[in-house]
Amino acid sequence: MRLADDLAFEASRDGGPRTVRVLRSALNSQDQVAAIAATHALAQIFDEQADIALSRLLSSSRGFLREHAAWALSLRLPRFDTVGRLIGLVSDGGFGGMLAQRTLEQWGSPVAEHVAIGLESALLGVTEPGARYRLVETLGLVRKSVATPALLRIATDTREEETVRVAAVSALGQRRGDREIVAALDDLARSDGYLADVARLSLVDLEPESAPAGDSRHGLTIAQLFLHADLDAGLTQAGSGDNGGIATLLVRLGDALVADETASRRVERVITLSRGSVADALQSVVDIGAGEWGHDYGHVPLLSGPVQSASAWPLRVAARRGIRRMLRAAGGVDLLHLRMADVGSLAAADVARELDIPVVFTVAPDPHAVIHSLDLSGRLTRQNFGEVDEVEHFWFRTHLVQQLAANAAHTVLFPRPSLERDMRELVGIDITAHPERHSTVPEGIDLEVVDRAVIEGANHAAGQPATPALQELRDLLVKLPEHRRTLPLLVSIGRFHRVKGMATIVDAWANGPLADRANLLLIGGNLVDPSADEREQLELMDAIIPPECRFEAGLVLSGHRRNDTVARWVAAARFGMPGLAAPRGIYVCGSLKEEFGIALLEAMGSGLLVVAPDGGGPATYVEEGVTGFLAPTWDVAPLRSAMAEALDASIAEDTADRAAASRATVEESFTIQAMARALSNVYQGVQDEESESRGWSFAAL
Repeated sequence: MRLADDLAFEASRDGGPRTVRVLRSALNSQDQVAAIAATHALAQIFDEQADIALSRLLSSSRGFLREHAAWALSLRLPRFDTVGRLIGLVSDGGFGGMLAQRTLEQWGSPVAEHVAIGLESALLGVTEPGARYRLVETLGLVRKSVATPALLRIATDTREEETVRVAAVSALGQRRGDREIVAALDDLARSDGYLADVARLSLVDLEPESAPAGDSRHGLTIAQLFLHADLDAGLTQAGSGDNGGIATLLVRLGDALVADETASRRVERVITLSRGSVADALQSVVDIGAGEWGHDYGHVPLLSGPVQSASAWPLRVAARRGIRRMLRAAGGVDLLHLRMADVGSLAAADVARELDIPVVFTVAPDPHAVIHSLDLSGRLTRQNFGEVDEVEHFWFRTHLVQQLAANAAHTVLFPRPSLERDMRELVGIDITAHPERHSTVPEGIDLEVVDRAVIEGANHAAGQPATPALQELRDLLVKLPEHRRTLPLLVSIGRFHRVKGMATIVDAWANGPLADRANLLLIGGNLVDPSADEREQLELMDAIIPPECRFEAGLVLSGHRRNDTVARWVAAARFGMPGLAAPRGIYVCGSLKEEFGIALLEAMGSGLLVVAPDGGGPATYVEEGVTGFLAPTWDVAPLRSAMAEALDASIAEDTADRAAASRATVEESFTIQAMARALSNVYQGVQDEESESRGWSFAAL
């Protein structure tokens, strides 16, 4: 994939007819990687035939080529005969529609009238509300006044579907200085309901910039975000949908950053952004505007129902507007810390450039490590890459990681056994070239939560009554047949997503002797209303053990639980539950890739032996055969062997020495407080560099 960049560079140097001809011939290749690379190489050749080839790809029968052509065209000068095809992709929606919309947005300045006329013409023949929403949203990205009359007409048309009017109302909030717009939004805001709330948000967007914080502010204000979760201080949704370890981390980290008084210039305020309703966003504007210190939560309305991260790319425009709104309401943000190559980071990076906010980016080989694992397993080949990419968007995400890293003021890295090599070979970044721009910071956990859970678990195993959290687990385990109530627990926590490998764990446990030796407890997922990803994992599990036979077979699916409840259940796997589970259970992580592993660290802090992926972060802190066992988790057979070894070792223990060693490993290096201190130093360093840079700029003037 990285060689594709070299191909594009060479094509730009030698872009004659022969080069175009060779690249066009590769577009029909069965080698789908080569076809994608040829598409992007054509975008570097400023030639009429290259333009024609790219335009034709927008109508290709191969969906992945349509998407890559829409993306590649963003580098080209606008072509009138291509605008209509891009508008068609926008109408169709999905990831390809998002890419087409980005290209049209860039073309919206040089050929605003043509793009606006094309979109208005398309609206005349489109009736489906979702398609109309996307077309109106794109019309709103044509910033010149040519689009304003149509947006006003749609926003105030009571015959139009409400969702379509929402797109127009949201777009009007980005057009300041027009009294007619303010009057129309004022009128809409006087009503009740969803559209009125959106109109109120648009009026907020039209307000002048908030004044910067006064001299009373001595510490840093840091913003962080994860838009695929419903974040709250109580972590009530942990494990549901995309509310995984990153959600837990951001809540705990924000608290730890503002509590750390040891830093030379402490972080005074953290603003954590996540998704939420329009009503939540309105309240967040008030709360964040009134706040001055501490850990605040802001909500970004995506104007859509909750969707999985892989499907959230079309929400880019709504995300960008919501992020901008929250950062403006804060009245001054010193740094924006981005993680993950997702739509939130894509949108936030745009806002950071606009508002001149420095970015710290946590770089991880994601999706690079997943691609590597799938390649090794044989599930991803050059012949099917494009079709897989159409679902996973690997190519776009890898380029997004590189772009975010290149533009960041500083990058944060996770420890890995071969960090320099992995970053160079997987991500294409040489961290030795400018070491001052990179810091390695391990993630951390809150040991106070873990220690309280361990005390409760030990007390209950010694005969004390179950606490409410442990009683929830007892209510589940009592459904096991009596002959299985003397077995230990294998536990795994996480989202029900193929990357987390939950179905693989079930396969490794059920299809072998482990099923007779231990019960399996999986914590996570929405079992009542599963998402598409969750449903996929559940169906794979059901093919192994039918739902009606789960308890009889020893498989316990709990669904998501509160973070503090989960901590107590993990501790119970170590100590056992009288009459329902034997002690000395183990923790299993079956992820295809794990950048660091919050749940693994929590399990080790509880004293459990763990099974973990043999790459990424876990390989730096799991001591093979001592505190855990490492395995290529994408392969069922070695995963099963590692689980069996870990269970044997745990059952054979007759002292608490190993459990103490596991906890000591976490306490020495992987607490949330240590992570907060390290990041505070990173933030301060970036702030000092920014201040120095601004000082030189003023001196030059």
